[in-house]
Amino acid sequence: MTGREYPDRPWVGIGCIVFKGDAVLLVQRGKPPRMGKWSLPGGAQHVGERAEDAARRELREEAGIEVGRMELAIVVDAITRDAEGRALYHYTIIDFAAEWVSGQAIAADDVSAVAWALPADLPAFDLTPETHRAIAAAKAVLSRA
Repeated sequence: MTGREYPDRPWVGIGCIVFKGDAVLLVQRGKPPRMGKWSLPGGAQHVGERAEDAARRELREEAGIEVGRMELAIVVDAITRDAEGRALYHYTIIDFAAEWVSGQAIAADDVSAVAWALPADLPAFDLTPETHRAIAAAKAVLSRA
């Protein structure tokens, strides 16, 4: 099998944790998996594409923005299992941290909405524990850089 459901290998996903001041960019997924849920912008890396290039492409495609320097923030395995315990989806997600440089964030491609969320607003977006962990890791990486 080579599809995303019940894959024979993990898919490489590229995530982007973008800050504009204290606010982080969130997107609402417009397609499965996780349709309707809020998360970080990102998507699948293409064959022959460098990871950072994939991150920049996904930001342009999903939200119409540009960022400056990127730093590796965290690597997360996102595995969804079916009722029998088999891996229905398996993504290894490479998340980059960056700061917004230009562009008005708009919902595009497979995203139905975008938001710049301040830390106090994050609970309203019902983010996964992994997303909260990634945001914290990105803040830490950018504060050191």
